[in-house]
Amino acid sequence: MEHKIQILLACLVSQVLLVAVAEDVECVPGFQKKSYELEYQSGFRKEESILKVNFDDCHGNENVNFEVSHPAFIVDEDGSVVPRRDVTDSGSTLFIHGRTAFADDMVEIKIHGAPERRPQTLKEILGLGQSPAFMRTKRSLLAPPMFVPENQRAPFPKSIGKVISSEMPDNVVFKLTGEGADQEPKGIFYINKNTGEVLVSRSLDRERIAFYHMQVETTDLSGKTLEGPVDVEVAIIDQNDNRPVFKGGPHVGEILEGSPTGTTVMRMTAYDADDPNTDNAVLRYNIVKQTPDKPSPNMFYIDPEKGDIVTVVSPALLDRESMPSHKYELEIVAKDMAGSDVGLTGTATATITITDKNDHAPEFTKPLFQATVNEGVTGVIVNLTVEDKDDPTTGGWRAVYSIINGNPGQSFEMNTNAQNNQGMLTVVKPLDYEISAFHTLLIKVENEDPLVPDVAYGPSSTATVQVTVVDVNEGPIFYPDPMRVTRHENIPIGSAVATLNATDPDTLQHQTVKFAVLKDPAGWLSVHPVKGTVNTTAILDRESTYVKDNTYTAVFMATDNGSPPATGTGTLVITLEDGNDHAPSLYPSVARVCEDSKDLSVVLLGGRDEDISPNADPFKFELGKQAGLEKTWKITKVNNTHAQVSLLHNLKRANYNLPIIVTDSGMPPLPNSTEIKVQVCTCKKNKMDCSAADSLHMSLAVLICFSFITLLCL
Repeated sequence: MEHKIQILLACLVSQVLLVAVAEDVECVPGFQKKSYELEYQSGFRKEESILKVNFDDCHGNENVNFEVSHPAFIVDEDGSVVPRRDVTDSGSTLFIHGRTAFADDMVEIKIHGAPERRPQTLKEILGLGQSPAFMRTKRSLLAPPMFVPENQRAPFPKSIGKVISSEMPDNVVFKLTGEGADQEPKGIFYINKNTGEVLVSRSLDRERIAFYHMQVETTDLSGKTLEGPVDVEVAIIDQNDNRPVFKGGPHVGEILEGSPTGTTVMRMTAYDADDPNTDNAVLRYNIVKQTPDKPSPNMFYIDPEKGDIVTVVSPALLDRESMPSHKYELEIVAKDMAGSDVGLTGTATATITITDKNDHAPEFTKPLFQATVNEGVTGVIVNLTVEDKDDPTTGGWRAVYSIINGNPGQSFEMNTNAQNNQGMLTVVKPLDYEISAFHTLLIKVENEDPLVPDVAYGPSSTATVQVTVVDVNEGPIFYPDPMRVTRHENIPIGSAVATLNATDPDTLQHQTVKFAVLKDPAGWLSVHPVKGTVNTTAILDRESTYVKDNTYTAVFMATDNGSPPATGTGTLVITLEDGNDHAPSLYPSVARVCEDSKDLSVVLLGGRDEDISPNADPFKFELGKQAGLEKTWKITKVNNTHAQVSLLHNLKRANYNLPIIVTDSGMPPLPNSTEIKVQVCTCKKNKMDCSAADSLHMSLAVLICFSFITLLCL
């Protein structure tokens, strides 16, 4: 019996050690504090409260049932632990079990200095003879919590506890069901059906399964349930078999140079798979090595409980530009068992980068830069170099250049070379030696990011650039370019068209200029090599294919006598005025009509003229001067460019050549006499047969005679 009591008490002790302390702000059902401590002073007096426990099932605490491991103690409704009699054998530990429909929890009371308690009787264990408030109602089958240390060694099976029945007739059979028994994982636990002893069959791993929930009942030999079922809970007692592990990584942090002492850099967090409610998973952090160890071997400190890494050196020592390295590696050790010597350890490396702030202004490497550039060219003429002690990867190092004096014509521009931070002075508008042979520029350099408040730009942040312009033999320049003139087409050969004007910009060299034709598509022009006068060498024709939109374009060249000679080009654009030099023409030239057609309309004639207004339309249409035409034919003007030709009576099938005169509106007007071929054809069933007409060729004279005879017969 004493052995059973010790097992039960050991189980109760272990159970309390495994219960987690609720730290969340939300209600956690159960005892709000998991352990208490008392000093034993010659025992406890009857009905005097020794302490008060706080139990909350988060649902109003209705029908709370408290059980105390010592039968002489009870728990009042307000949570006060009260002896029912004078107690001197309390023992060193009391356990209180609180239960409602919504919560089931235990609390431990450690009594320091108390003598060992005498073994309990079975009657006391079962609560027999106690007040109804303490007894387990409607329960004659007792299944105390059971505990199994993980990682046990053979031999197996091992006894872990015993289910006790208030009545033990010979025909009672114990039956164990649930996870770990007859449910997966099967066969871990089983029960002696005759004695109620529960055994474990193999070594267990708490990190795989921490709790097993089973049920036990008693039956008779026929299988009829006599008692139960009641819950059997087996908790796996943790062993410190897992080292702390730093997950993730790499573990990196940054700290701005000059940060105040105590600035948090980063947090290191390790994880331990052991029971978080035991010291097996209580971690402590420590920095065991810092690389490099300058300017101080202890530049950082880690909070042993939280894992926060903070700076412990002064801001002056945290100077990125004077430190031996911009990166520091810290070897961090996490130890469980709250850092005790027997704890297991895990290590990780924290890499901390000292980041830059813009506390150094850029400075030119020298106060004066010089450059030489030919006039008339553009591009980079000199690179300005600067020094900056800040981080080259930041805006505190990257330079921004500006011209603050000496650039009124905006001929120069400053840009930054992104590769080396140099300033590139560029000529963007060609320089003229004759205007200015020297330029003096004042250049300023700044950073992309602003400087910190206690740092300013000094004299070394400005520099002077002297630019010397080299004289170059420049080609003559035409003015105006292009030159535009208007001339009448058909002017006589040798007529003057224009006088070219080209000057040499090298005014200090007193050079002469000669002219030549560079491009004359139609070959109509010539130029005097000295005077620059342009004359015609052929008739200017506005209707030429070389003329576009009434303009003719030629290009001329001017060459100076420099060494080497330089050339320039200019364009002459001649607008040609139209002359009435083209008579109009008619279309179409052939017309067809049916010999018996009721519609005597023959053809709609159109006129066209290569000249333009006023030397083109409106056109005048009339029949040829042959006598008698007006008795058979009629021509009627439709608009400025078209006229309708009609018959006055039907003609026999034949081909007729009809003379027509068309005249333009020029001054003087130009006429054009032409003939229109009219075919009179046989038309049947919407088909026109002109084959017979093709074989007959009747002149207008015969037609006139025929018409005249016909009229006499009438």
